[in-house]
Parts: sequence; C-alpha cells; structure tokens
Amino acid sequence: MGDHFEKGQQALLNEGEENEMEIFGYRTQSCRKTLCLAGSIFSFGILPLVFYWRPAWHVWANCIPCSLQEADVVLLRTTDEFQTYSWKKVVWICLSALNSAFQLIPDHPLITDEEYIINRAIRKPDLKVRCIKVQKIRYVWNNLEGQFQKIGSLEDWLSSAKIHVKFGSGLTTEEQEIRRLICGPNTIDVEITPIWKLLIKELFSVCLWFSEDYKEYAFAIIIMSIISIALTVYDLREQSVKLHHLVESHNSITVSVCEKKAGVQELESRFLVPGDLLILTGNKAQMPCDAILLDGSCVVDEGMLTGESIPVTKTPLPKMDSSVPWKTQSEADYKRHVLFCGTEVIQARGACSGTVKAVVLQTGFNTAKGDLVRSILYPKPMNFKLYRDAIMFLLCLVGTATIGMIYTLCVYVLSGEPPEEVVKKALDVITIAVPPALPAALTTGIIYAQRRLKKRGIFCISPQRINVCGQLNLVCFDKTGTLTRDGLDLWGVVPCDRSGFQEVHNFASGKALPWGPLYAAMASCHSLILLDGTIHGDPLDLKMFEATTWEMVVSGHDFHIKGAPACAMVVKPCKPASQVPVAGIAILHQFPFSSALQRMTVIAQEMGGDWLAFMKGAPERVASFCQPETVPTSFVSELQIYTTQGFRVIGLAYKKLEMDHHTTAFMRDQVESDLIFLGLLIFENRLKEETKPALEELISARIRTVMITGDNLQTAITVARKSGMVSESQKVILIEANETTESSSASISWQLVEEKKHIAYRNQDNYINIREEVSDNSREGSYHFALSGKSFQVISQHFGSLLPKILINGTIFARMSPGQKSSLVEEFQKLDYFVGMCGDGANDCGALKMAHVGISLSEQEASVASPFTSKTPNIECVPHLIKEGRAALVTSFCMFKYMALYSMIQYVGVLLLYWETNSLSNYQFLFQDLAITTLIGVTMNLNGAYSKLVPFRPAGRLISPPLLLSVILNILLSLAMHIVGFILVQRQPWYSMGMHSICTVQNETTSKLTISPTAPDKIGSNGVFTSFENTTIWFLGTINCIIVALVFSKGKPFRQPTYTNYIFVLVLVIQLSVCLFILFADIPELYRRLDLLCTPVLWRVYIVIMLGSNFIVSLVVEEAIIENRALWMIIKRCFGYQSKSQYRIWQRALANDPSWPPINQTSYSDMPACGRGVSYSNPVFESNEEQL
Repeated sequence: MGDHFEKGQQALLNEGEENEMEIFGYRTQSCRKTLCLAGSIFSFGILPLVFYWRPAWHVWANCIPCSLQEADVVLLRTTDEFQTYSWKKVVWICLSALNSAFQLIPDHPLITDEEYIINRAIRKPDLKVRCIKVQKIRYVWNNLEGQFQKIGSLEDWLSSAKIHVKFGSGLTTEEQEIRRLICGPNTIDVEITPIWKLLIKELFSVCLWFSEDYKEYAFAIIIMSIISIALTVYDLREQSVKLHHLVESHNSITVSVCEKKAGVQELESRFLVPGDLLILTGNKAQMPCDAILLDGSCVVDEGMLTGESIPVTKTPLPKMDSSVPWKTQSEADYKRHVLFCGTEVIQARGACSGTVKAVVLQTGFNTAKGDLVRSILYPKPMNFKLYRDAIMFLLCLVGTATIGMIYTLCVYVLSGEPPEEVVKKALDVITIAVPPALPAALTTGIIYAQRRLKKRGIFCISPQRINVCGQLNLVCFDKTGTLTRDGLDLWGVVPCDRSGFQEVHNFASGKALPWGPLYAAMASCHSLILLDGTIHGDPLDLKMFEATTWEMVVSGHDFHIKGAPACAMVVKPCKPASQVPVAGIAILHQFPFSSALQRMTVIAQEMGGDWLAFMKGAPERVASFCQPETVPTSFVSELQIYTTQGFRVIGLAYKKLEMDHHTTAFMRDQVESDLIFLGLLIFENRLKEETKPALEELISARIRTVMITGDNLQTAITVARKSGMVSESQKVILIEANETTESSSASISWQLVEEKKHIAYRNQDNYINIREEVSDNSREGSYHFALSGKSFQVISQHFGSLLPKILINGTIFARMSPGQKSSLVEEFQKLDYFVGMCGDGANDCGALKMAHVGISLSEQEASVASPFTSKTPNIECVPHLIKEGRAALVTSFCMFKYMALYSMIQYVGVLLLYWETNSLSNYQFLFQDLAITTLIGVTMNLNGAYSKLVPFRPAGRLISPPLLLSVILNILLSLAMHIVGFILVQRQPWYSMGMHSICTVQNETTSKLTISPTAPDKIGSNGVFTSFENTTIWFLGTINCIIVALVFSKGKPFRQPTYTNYIFVLVLVIQLSVCLFILFADIPELYRRLDLLCTPVLWRVYIVIMLGSNFIVSLVVEEAIIENRALWMIIKRCFGYQSKSQYRIWQRALANDPSWPPINQTSYSDMPACGRGVSYSNPVFESNEEQL
C-alpha cells in the first residue's frame, strides 16, 4: 500500500550509510482520524494496540500520501531485509522566539548565506524550520534541495581553508543562538521505557479472565506481571544507569569557547553548537563533542572508541588552498585531526600562538559517543531465522487456536449455551493455545548466558547476538596484540650503508649502537609522550626508544631551541657521552602512524644543528620512498631471513631538510621523498600462551580460523604455522596479483611456499621462498592460500570469478588496510559463513562491526568497536563465547519446545472437556501455570555451556525436521494419552454411579465403595463442574508437563548434563512429589479446593501407568530418533540432501576440479577464464543457516 509514490513523495534518508531509510510523505486527514478514533473506542483499545505493533497501518489509516514538502507525518522504512516501519510527526521550529534577544528579519545577513544547511532550512519570510527526529538524530527540511538532511554537524563539503576562515575565530552570539535552536542541545539523554507500554501487552488476557470470573487466576497473573514488570524495569533501570554513567560526564562539562566579539567565555557543554571554537587548556579533559583540531596538538586516549588504550597523537588540520572537502584532501586518514566525543585529552600542547583550538564538528547523538549509545539503544536487528521461525510457529499456533475456536462455537451453540458464554469460551481457547510467555521464553537463555559471560569478563551490548555466536563457523583474528603479545622485544638492528647491510647489532650483547642517523631515528621517530614524568605510547615505540637509553624532556624548562615551539618534545642522552656528539634532538612535527599508510614520519632538529626528517614503517613501504641506490640489493633476501623466523621487521629512513620553512609549512609529500635508507629494526613477536590451545580447540571443532593482519606476509605465514592455524602437514600457496600496467593486463600467479631453502624472489613486494617443482601428491593434500592486501584488491577488481574459490581456502591475509579487513569479512559473509572477528580495536573497528560477532580485546566494558568486549586480553574468550552461544541457542529451542507442548497439552485437555461443556477450574489452571510451568520456565535454562566444543553446530532454525518432528510426535503422544484417559474413565464400572465422589474406605476392597450423597453442582459462573473426566484430564496434563520438561531438557553436547542443574532437578522432584501426593492423598478439603473427585486407587495407578508409558515412549523417541545425529545423516544421504550454503557449493565444486589449485601458474585478466565473465554474486544475502 505504501509503495506507489510519485516523485517528491518519497526519498532516501542517510543514503549509503548503515542506517539508511526510505522516507514517505503523508498528510493527516481529519475524517480518517475521526474514524480511527471511533474504531479505537468501539474496539475497546484493540485498534490502537494493532497500530502500535504495525506503525505503517496507523499512517495508512489516518493519512493520505502527499509530497514530503507538504507532509505533517512521515513514514520511515529501513532499506535492509527487515523493512522495519516507523512514523514521525513533522515539527516546526520558530526562529521568532529569538526576536527578544536580537532583531531577526528574513533578509538578515546571518540567514541569507545559503551555503550552510542551517540557512537553507529556514523558510522565509515566516522564519520557520521543519524537522523530524529519528533515533535521537534531528533532520531538517532543506528548502533548496527539497529533502530532509541531518543537522548537528558541520557540512562534509567544507574545505580546510573554509573551516579555518569561517570558524577559526569563533561564531557570533547570534549565530550560536540560531544554531542552538535548530541543532538542539549537545546532550546524550537516555530515557527509561514507560511502564504503561509494558503493562498494555498483558491487558487483553487479564480482562478476558476477569470477565470469565477467573478472578484468582487473573490476580495471580497481575501479581506475576507486576513481578515481571518490576524485573524488566529493574533490568532497564540497570542498563539505563550504566548508560547514564557512560554519558553523565558528557552532559555536565564546563568548556571555554571563543566568541567572535565577546572573546573567551566559560560555557556548559550542553550549549555547544557545530562551528563553536573550543579552547583546550591543561591536561586530562573529557571531550564533550567531536571537534576538528585547528591549532596545536593533542594526545588522546581513545579507549572508549577503539578498545585500545594506547595514547593517540592528534595533529591540526592543515590549511590548504584547494576546494576539496577536508576529509579527502590528503591520503592520510582525516580522523587524525578529529578529537572524538567521550575520549580523554591527556595532553594539549599549543603551537606558536600558545593555545590549542578546535572547532566543534558534531554534537549530541551525532558524535562518536552518541553513536555508541545509539547502537545500544537501537541495536541492529539480526537476520537470524530463529526469530522469523518463532513468528511462523506462533502463526501455526494461532491457526490451531482458530480450529479450536470453531470447534468450541459448534459444541457450545449446539448445547444451547448463552451467546456471551460461547464467546468467552471461544476466546479462552486463544489464550490457552498461544502461550503469552513464548517470547520471554526465547530470551531467558540469552539473559542467563549474558550473566555467565559477564563473570568471565566478556561484556555484551547486543544480547541478541549471543544466539548467533552458537552458529559461528569461521573466526578471523588480527595478529599483533591478539594472537601475539602486545609487548615486542627489540631483538636487534641491521644497519646498512652504500655497500649493503652490515652485521646485526644485537642489544642483548650489552654493546652500545654507534652514533649515527640510525641511532637518531630510533631516538626521535616515535609518537611517545611524557606525562607526569612517565613515558607513554605504543609498545613498539617504547621498546625502540628504551634501547637508546636516552630520556625525554619538554623544552622550555632548562633550555629553548630557536624557532622550535615553546613546549616541543626533546630527547637527549641520559648523561653526556663521548660517543654522542649532540646534546639532544627536538621533535618539531609529527605525521603520526596510520594503518592505511603503514608508516609515520617526524621532523626533528639536532640541538644547534640540522633539521632532519625520519620515517619508520613497513620495510617495503619505507624503501619505496627512498633513493633506489640507498636500498641494498640484498634487501629482499635479508628481510626474508627475519620474516621467515616470525620476527616483526620495521624499516627506517631519513633525510636532511632545508631550514627556510616553518615546520607546519612542510607538506607530507615534500618530506616523504628522496629519503636515505638506514636499516631494519628486528622485533621478537612472541605468541601468547593461550593462542595455540584456543586455535586448536576451534580447528578440532571444525571452525575455520583466518588471520587478517597489517604485518608482513612471511611473518604472518610463520605465525600461522607456529600457532597451529596451518599445521605442519599442510601446504601454503602464495597468491600474488599485480595491477594492469602499460605492457600487460592484471595478472595473478600461484606459488607453493617452501619452508627450508632461501631463494630470493624477484618481486620486491613479497618476501617468500618459492618451491619451483611440485610433486603431484601436493594437490591432494590440504592447502592454505596466503595473499597481501594489494593482491586482494587486484583480485576483487579484476578476478571476480576467482575470489570465492580463493576465500574457500584463504587463511592468511597480510598487509591489509582497515578498509580491506572490512571488505574481506563481508566477502566471507556473502559465502554464507557466520563470521566472527577478534581484534584489539583501532585498525579492526570496521571489521569488528561488519562481522556477525565482533569481539574486542579491551579494558573497556563497552566500545563503539564491537558488540562484545573481553577484559581477558587473549583469544580464550572466543571458544567461551561460541560455547555460551551454542548453549543459549539450544536453551532457546528447549524452552520453545516446552512452551509449545505445555500449551498444546492444556489445549487438548480443555477441548476434550468442552465436549462435555466442561472445562478446567481456576485453581486447576493456576496450579498448572504457576506451580508447574513458571517454575520450570525459570529453572530449565540454568544449565551452563558444555566444556568441550564439538565438531558440529546446533540447528540454527526452529523449523528444522528434527525439531518439528519432536514437537509433533510429543503432541500426538499427549493427544493419544488424553483421549485414552478420557474414553477409559467413561468405561469404568464406577463411572455410571451418578458421577459422585468415589473414595475407598480404609481396609475395604475396591468393590465396596462409599458413595457421597452430594450431586454434581456447577461451580461459579464459568461452567466448570466436578467430573471424573476433569480429574483424569487434569492429572494427566499436569504430570505430563513435568515429564515433557525432563525429556526436553537437553544436556550434552552443547549444555552441561541435566543432573548438574540441581535447582531444576529439585523443582521437578518436588513438583512430581506434590502431584503424586495429591493423586493418592484422599484429602477431601484439598480435592474440593482443586475441584477434583476421588477415584478408586486402581484408577489412580492406571493414570500413573499411562504417564509412565508416555514418558518411556517420549524419551526413546527423543534419544533414539530426534537426537540421533548419525540417523539424520543417513536420512540426508538417502534423500540426496546437500547444504545450500554458498561455501558448501563451492567446496563441492572445487573438490571435483582436478586443475585446482593452480600451482606455478600465472593468469591474466584478459584470458577468458579469469575475467569477470563468470563473476559470482549473492544478491539476496540472507545468512543461510544451512547445517554443516
């Protein structure tokens, strides 16, 4: 209905972003609104409830489509596969409110400049702004472009020069007021969900039970609902308190803002607007917004964002003349100039002007911290079929209930019951057949799993992903800091001169490194900072600097270098040494390290001497910036010697600079050219002790492990072998792809990596030993592909058809940029893998968010980086998470099956009694629902995860043959038992004695019966009367609920055995004992309360025999058929079933391809078999959870 729109009536909101939505314009019609209001009254509030669950229906019923420009209501629909609807009212903001502060007229110069979205949004001459608020973000109507646009941040198209000129001296008070009114406050507010929303869901059932005079039951449900709501509110409260702690400091910071005319003013952070000029002073300050650094430099702790608590140096945005947007003006990442909200500024150092200035980029929920809070408040829905299957199952139950309703109507109408009684009974069938506690039952397993994970130091901000953890079959790992230790040990340095590499200088020998440019580079080419007398920074930088035995000071205390900033960082020898001819080196300017660029550069000055530029980074990147004659001819083979042993290798280079510029005037490309190569730093990068056992556990469970690293390819291969990711018997095939050149098209070559011989390979980008001859049997063995980020890029562009084939066996991906890491994870997902990503933050943020399950090894409890954060700094958390995910998934299925069976048992019993126009009484319902099912529901989920990972996953779907068969067979067994009981009781010789209470007299045989003189009366107004059928059905149903709970409570291989769940076992034993006590007790008062009749002891024994038979058959069916994996595998083979997952299809295809893998071959993109002709695509990606 909402799909046929003319131009102007629909548009895209946040186009190309993660939260992209379609937006449709509607105008409210008063006659439609009146009709809906009448419908709400006459339906006793059911219509608003329907509209609450179906927002699109609300809009379609109340409004008519119109252009977005005229709309007073907008309908929003997400563009993902869920197509979730929501609606928002269009609100007007009146600028006339500002007239009291200053005279604002339509042609005021402040609002006539239409370069900015804010001014384009102001409708003239009435000075009004139309806006909507979606997921905490405000959007205004851009009158010039005719679309809704996000407000609360500076425009992306602004150039750096424009930012410096327009905002470099601050905003005027008038501009601030206008922006404050339109953008809203710079706050991150978290509200608690209103209680009425939670209450309204239970209202329908409770009203029905009151109308049927089930007062006790209704009261019990109300008490349970109050307890349930109290717990829900407590959980919400706990979560919102956590979120409040996360954001409270943000909303109450006092900042210094520079205004154009008034100068520096103290201001509360909530009054900040995009464009304000912040003055940062002193140390240790929380950022209340996102801001672009214009002047000075800052050292920031970005742990909240990335999970890595290594200080990051921020540099000012250079003022360039070009009109290119500021974010894309240089190849370096623009984030190096941005101070993010929620991060802590550890140190702010002014440049020549002495002050550190930053312009506010984004406020409120637009900021990095706001994004974290929004990701918690509005988690991305998981496309997990479990939830869709649950809805389908509910619809089946609704269908079953409808059949029951028709049957009830027929029986009660034919028996001449009054119409209101007929309607009540028919509606009652729905509340019995569709368990209201079903959605809650699905989430209890997740809640318990979340608590167990928390005890292990694993925190989760997206609980619905815990079930997805149970389906993971591929896990990607970052290398440095994840598989290997964070702290690197400097093993040695390989200096070089014009003649080539010299002997390795080993620091363990205790001999000092001779003075020279290499020594100076080690002392100054880093981003370390001095804080409270302690040096902080990247572990690699720390180890390198410590090896020089120099110290750090800030200039200005005891000396000052001419032309250097007053507080420049200075490194100098600890004590004047004869072998060091300089008194110290001042670090004047930094181009910080970037993963994408794989290098960092500093401009430094020897005290009283030359200006120098030093570069440090990946050896091949550093060498590419050097004069070719300074790079030794043995560069490749020398590098190979160390990388094959698993060392981390860093290249160093330098050059002298002309001193006629100011340091900030140097452009990066000027500095990073014609360098002189200095040598290699060799770091020992040891595996963490926990890495190998954790990887072995995953591999033995048939979960694929993949390494994605920014480090050297050969180092990555060595670490993969040492960690067990690639076993000794398996081969590694190197894939190298080259871009199109003038002489040839893009090429791809395949070489087998040789472990023993050291042969220099011709291409400088890869440092791998190649085996020239390959025996035929190598093709049959297991193999892994290894490739670099550059090759991955070329393959993606030119060899689309080969990409899925490579990914099926691709294990080592080195020199990957953060963007390539995200792309790789996405490509794995296209092959229908359930992908986990484990990293330590920073470079992995994109991949962590892209993966189905992202795990960040971090000290933080929550970070923007990923849904899971582990305080344990090693990969042991990955198997734990998978185990808990599997346990939670199986628990969800157990609860689902149990709730479905409990409903069906009650449904069957009630329908049989309806045949006699009878039913269960209030207390009978109450006992079944509260004393049995509720207690089982709460305790059944307490089983922990099984300690061993098995080599197969639990079913990922509710509508899978074993699960459906289990439910159907158990329903049929219960149905058969109830019918047998119902018919047999009517055939007993004592049944025809007037349906009076029959009790055995002590020491008498069953043939001598006393007959109670009371005749059966109707009890209350709900048509329930005592009968032998009622008594039999109630006992069978109640004890059957206990039996089903025991049968369905799964233990191994995904959960701890049932007997270890002591509380659950105790509950079952007590419940069974109570039921058997009631059955055999002969206490008239108890029977009267529960509306039961006494029956002969023999009949009670028959009831126990029926239940015992049911239990044995049910248990045998469950264990011998449903849980028999071998049997299902045979059935699959017999029916020729094969998994439809993309990766399975490719695996089968490659297994039958004798030419795969191609070894010692080179292919070109213009060859028919390699181009895009057979490029694969998976347009409708739905994460098929086909089983292993």
